[in-house]
Amino acid sequence: MAINLVKGQTIDLRKNDGGENYDLSSVTIGLGWDVRQTKSSGFLGKLFGGGEEETEYDLDAIAFLLDKNGKVANMGRTTQTSSGKTISLYEGDVIYFNSMKHPSGNIWLTGDNRTGAGDGDDEQIIVKLDALDPKFDRILFIVAIYQGRKNNQHFGMVDNAFIRAVDNRGKEIAKFSLSGDATYNGMCSMTFAEVYRRDGSWKFRAIGDPHPTDNFLEILKNYKA
Repeated sequence: MAINLVKGQTIDLRKNDGGENYDLSSVTIGLGWDVRQTKSSGFLGKLFGGGEEETEYDLDAIAFLLDKNGKVANMGRTTQTSSGKTISLYEGDVIYFNSMKHPSGNIWLTGDNRTGAGDGDDEQIIVKLDALDPKFDRILFIVAIYQGRKNNQHFGMVDNAFIRAVDNRGKEIAKFSLSGDATYNGMCSMTFAEVYRRDGSWKFRAIGDPHPTDNFLEILKNYKA
């Protein structure tokens, strides 16, 4: 049975306290969120006496692969797309929307949901934990609201945000949920959780630390080798 975590709680991903074993050959880290509905203030809202509208939020999932020193050893390279766009951190140890798959093929981001609409995961990062190179000691999972500062969007406006781990057989191992409140006002990104090696297994820790920046590069500065 999956465990619902609280902030700061750590569990073993391979075997829970009930003795159930999980297949870590491929683990899906799923992230989801709902945007709190707001009263419409536009012409139609006034015409029909108010109403609810959903604002589009684009939350991006990012993963930092850290070495034993807690640093991102490979920052990748700078390249250009066919359209001439310059991309940094390409094919390095940071998985994000411009570099969605690690060169090893053992961790990748499946895609981008720009609204959080619908049930289930809105974004997924899949990790082949059993195949991951031993030099990677920890994976940090970040969520950032794209252009959150510009659009005045923050986690205080986000309901039912969660991160969960699902094993290769589709069994949910653990889930960490939080809903926006006043403590998250003005916070546009979140260090949500981490997975790390310990005693031949993998641990999952719920973190839930918010940051005012909407740019994950500001967080990445703390992990540069």
